[in-house]
Amino acid sequence: MNDDRLAPIARSERASFDYMEFLSASCKKHWRFVDAIYGVMPIFGMVLKSRQPHARTRQEQLRELALQVVSTQVSDETNIVRLITLAGQQGLSEVYIQLPYALTLEQLQSIRKEFKSDLQLTQQGERLEVVFSNSPH
Repeated sequence: MNDDRLAPIARSERASFDYMEFLSASCKKHWRFVDAIYGVMPIFGMVLKSRQPHARTRQEQLRELALQVVSTQVSDETNIVRLITLAGQQGLSEVYIQLPYALTLEQLQSIRKEFKSDLQLTQQGERLEVVFSNSPH
């Protein structure tokens, strides 16, 4: 089992992310040196900060981890890949990402390329639905 998981869960859990909320929070954040490191290498922050027990609920912990990986310093595709990766690491079966705009075909292809066949992406307007396959990540 990975140390960066919040808790063992069944693969039936779902989560929703409001992408604009995370970007807005990232803009308002007072950056420290360690936050800059997390922005460049988000996996570093996920592993270290996920071990801190200060968040009460699973949703709060997931939100804190998501705030660590989303950055205004990278492209939307990179941020979405980071959110999907985080959700997969946490054992979620489905993720809904509310976007401020519909992604282009090129953006969707770029995101799909990062995951091979481990997931299914479906876009309905400004909402991206991610369904993970049954295989482990």
